[in-house]
Amino acid sequence: MKKTHLLPYSAVLAGLLLGGCSSSATNEGDTSETVEVNMGRGLDLANLDTTVSPCVDFYQYANGGWIKNNPIPASESRWGSFNELAEKNNAVLRNILTEAASNSAAPEGSATQLVGDFYASGIDSVATDQAGLTPIKPELEEIAAVKSTADLISTVADLKTKGVSGFFSMYVSQDDKISTQYALQAGQGGLGLPDRDYYLKEDERSQTIRKEYLEHLQNMFQLLGNDAATAQKKARTVFDIETSLAKASRTRVALRDPYANYNKMTLQEFANQNPNLRVSQLLTGMGVQAAKEIIVGQPEFFKELNSMLKSVPLEDWKTYTTWHVARTMAPYLSQNFVEENFDFYGKVLSGAQEMQPRWKRVLRATDSALGEALGQLYVEETFSPEAKQKAITMVNNLQEAFKEHVADLDWMSEATKQRALQKLEAFAVKIGYPDKWEDYQGLDINRDSYAANVMRASQFAFRDNIGKIGKPVDREEWFMSPPTVNAYYNPTMNEIVFPAGILQPPFFDPQADDAVNYGGMGAVIGHELTHGFDDQGAKYDYEGNLKDWWTAQDLEQFTARANAVADQYDQYTVLDNLHVNGKLTLGENIADIGGLNIAYTALQKALENKDPGKIAGLTPEQRFFLAWAQIWRVNARDEYLNQQILTDPHSPGRFRTNGPVSNMPEFYEAFGCESNDQMYRKEENRINIW
Repeated sequence: MKKTHLLPYSAVLAGLLLGGCSSSATNEGDTSETVEVNMGRGLDLANLDTTVSPCVDFYQYANGGWIKNNPIPASESRWGSFNELAEKNNAVLRNILTEAASNSAAPEGSATQLVGDFYASGIDSVATDQAGLTPIKPELEEIAAVKSTADLISTVADLKTKGVSGFFSMYVSQDDKISTQYALQAGQGGLGLPDRDYYLKEDERSQTIRKEYLEHLQNMFQLLGNDAATAQKKARTVFDIETSLAKASRTRVALRDPYANYNKMTLQEFANQNPNLRVSQLLTGMGVQAAKEIIVGQPEFFKELNSMLKSVPLEDWKTYTTWHVARTMAPYLSQNFVEENFDFYGKVLSGAQEMQPRWKRVLRATDSALGEALGQLYVEETFSPEAKQKAITMVNNLQEAFKEHVADLDWMSEATKQRALQKLEAFAVKIGYPDKWEDYQGLDINRDSYAANVMRASQFAFRDNIGKIGKPVDREEWFMSPPTVNAYYNPTMNEIVFPAGILQPPFFDPQADDAVNYGGMGAVIGHELTHGFDDQGAKYDYEGNLKDWWTAQDLEQFTARANAVADQYDQYTVLDNLHVNGKLTLGENIADIGGLNIAYTALQKALENKDPGKIAGLTPEQRFFLAWAQIWRVNARDEYLNQQILTDPHSPGRFRTNGPVSNMPEFYEAFGCESNDQMYRKEENRINIW
């Protein structure tokens, strides 16, 4: 929903986010004889694979030991640094939630009462199983009672307020061209598979997934009470509707163009274009009152949906709507729904072998529904003022380094440089947690029904979002909860945000040396700063408006360099003939390359007039690059990688490591790489836009 650029992790990614040197040692400091030496805080030599030269495959050299010794848990589709840190956070959060759930005297409406009752309702599997379909019976009966298109639109409106997927997306966020105002937004949606391409591609894996999806749809309809033959027919109905919607949907690459996906019109114009959508009735049912205009991302999608509302039989739409209620709520219903949902979305799509334990699934749902209530309790236990202050200092240092880089650019005119510096100076920085916590007043959370709590929380969030129309933009708002192991840049706010959850090892350690912190958290900060100047962020000005601030010649130079980055990453092979999509991952790759370069400059400034020397035979520069590599270490299942390449704007960890360093002469110098080494790029083939 939000236009944010994220690092690649969420609890279930897609649900976040591969001569001249000795084979066993670097040219600067033999590490083969010091494997048992403690490198100090931040790095562990046991994670290295010193049988591989850093100049042949730096990712394997830096992470091979860890990769060998950290197999993917059966309940996960990937396992890496982000997961390890999230697991530590989960242990803290579990204790917080267990204590809150056992506190029956917490004041009504307090953070403890809200998260405690929500968690308790979710952990109670007996009550959830006994309830069966009861929690969604009102919604199923509402759909069954539909007798006309008008009834259908009223039902869709009601379900949208409850967080049910289907049909399209509609929400309120900042107007890209007038960032001081909120605007009603509408976009494509309505699919049960992660992307349009799953419906349209003809490769063997896509065909297999479609077959499995049809079986999943049939199983779900049988759980809803249909016999096998009826369920099979309904499954095909849903699949055919979604395939038509997929054909009308834009690719993920096309969705990256903010100008092409900005089509503002009056509500009357939108209604005239889509009469079968009954826009006035729809918005009234959704509680939208103050809007006079709407920004439509993909008008052609709504044109097709409008046509389908007339051509597709009403009973088929009722079947489709029933499916999306079941799909949305399945994780919160009885065990048979939970297992069927996991068997497809967890096993088939992502490769996980078994479900996560219930406490972990309910914890994730609690964070999703009540992120800032849980976040209040989390930061009280985990986030130190020392960590926040050091992070602020690092951000300031990275901004200064970025300014130097902009000033030194030989391809950009002075006029555009001044505007770039103006934007950099205007960046807002949020670290740790919000200064003002979200007010959950009016949200009823109790221990009676897990699914009902989820739906009420969704209604509360929807009404809060829709209620922004006509109000001043809240620049204190966060779009991630404090425990999240992630970070983001928001172009319409022109802000970078670092939740408390990521400000921990291996990303950040106040007690570690500068080289490790700048290679880890420093590069993450640089990454988010660079997002303000990637192929999307560069289209927004210092106030967060979608506005051209480039000279024509400078934009041409930038575009040529960006295209070179895309071409470079297109060459990386992930599995068999599966390559990184350089255009889909372009923004993240620009941010990785720029962020690491900026962090390196900031480290050199931090080391001025210091002589830190080697630690375990490694120079500060070597430790810097090793710290970068370790945050991207990951083991991933093939199913996960297939889905990542198709849907995720981030490259796999191996290429997030090797791609940026292969463009840096400083890396070659640090590890003594020569022109005949596999990691080496000729100078004319190296790219660093910023």
